[in-house]
Amino acid sequence: MNIGKTLFAQIMDFLPWQAFHRIVGRYRGDHRVRRLSCAEQYRCMAFAQLIYRESLRDIEACLSAQAAKLYHMGFRQPVSRSTLADANEARDWRIYADFAQVLIAQARKLYREDCFGVELSNTVYALDATTIDLCLSVFPWAPFRSTKAAVKLHTLLDLRGAIPTFIHISDGKLHDVNVLDILIPEPGAFYVLDRGYLDFERLHVLHCAGSFFVTRAKSNMDARWVYSRPADRATGITCDQSIALNGLYSSQHYPKHLRRIRYKDPESDKKLVFLTNHFGLPALTVCALYRSRWQVELFFKWIKQHLRIKRFYGTSENAVKTQIWIAVSVYVLVAIVKKRLTLDASLHTLLQILSVTVFEKIQIQQAFADADPTAENSMHANQLNLFAF
Repeated sequence: MNIGKTLFAQIMDFLPWQAFHRIVGRYRGDHRVRRLSCAEQYRCMAFAQLIYRESLRDIEACLSAQAAKLYHMGFRQPVSRSTLADANEARDWRIYADFAQVLIAQARKLYREDCFGVELSNTVYALDATTIDLCLSVFPWAPFRSTKAAVKLHTLLDLRGAIPTFIHISDGKLHDVNVLDILIPEPGAFYVLDRGYLDFERLHVLHCAGSFFVTRAKSNMDARWVYSRPADRATGITCDQSIALNGLYSSQHYPKHLRRIRYKDPESDKKLVFLTNHFGLPALTVCALYRSRWQVELFFKWIKQHLRIKRFYGTSENAVKTQIWIAVSVYVLVAIVKKRLTLDASLHTLLQILSVTVFEKIQIQQAFADADPTAENSMHANQLNLFAF
């Protein structure tokens, strides 16, 4: 059925354009702009993400091939690669970062009742970072090693719906733990962290803010036993203790007691030690919370496989951040569409369908009607071994 709107235009209708234009006005994004407004730039970059275009020339060629449909996709005129390159260089990346946060707020409301595998009413976040390697001669503003550059995506993932709620883009040299200084703790929320974030001074800030954390202990941690709770060894829990830190600096940085849980994985016989400041949860629940941390690893894997963030259309810091934030917003947009249309298909399947139907003038529900809900879902299927790290 030809309804006059391409599938791409229907997807774009899910975006809160009024909020977008307010943000553009805040940063004067369209000031003295004659061609390619911020809205058209966003549509163009979102189009490139949805069909996985390789370069600006690739984007220009694909849009030119469908010139008769551009008006119905929201473009006033054909897009040239030089105009798009100039827009990515000059338009403030914060426009797209703020807009992504608007979409994130919408998505979190839609997914707040979803289960992530642990029966817990608290909000649970997983914090981690991924590195995107770059060429040092092309991206000198992002130093990493002596011979190469990189950017890091520090991401805080809401495990209900796997929605990124906080993203900080830095050069490759910034250590992961420094992001805890930027993060504003949410009272009552759980933060699941790997050993790279084990800094007792920063963890104490989380504790004082009323937040809870779950992380792994390092093998050389200096601590003394205070109290033991009963542990059912049949479940893999070998001990559940309260401890106090002994180190000169660590005991000053974290003067409170910590809970230490030793766990032996029945399948791999791997022994792990978890630390948390929550003393009321069952020990197995604490272990399950750390298991859920893998969702942020799968999120990084998913966006690198299915969105365009490993190769960039521009070389400036502004262009790179613009592309990353638009990629994140497209990921969240697809999650919003999936929830609002109650689609059973995975995000992977939805993107595959969109990549070959964006120019079609069919009902959006019709396009996804035959989507296989059992198709590959790289966000959840065949998860990595819980304790293989």
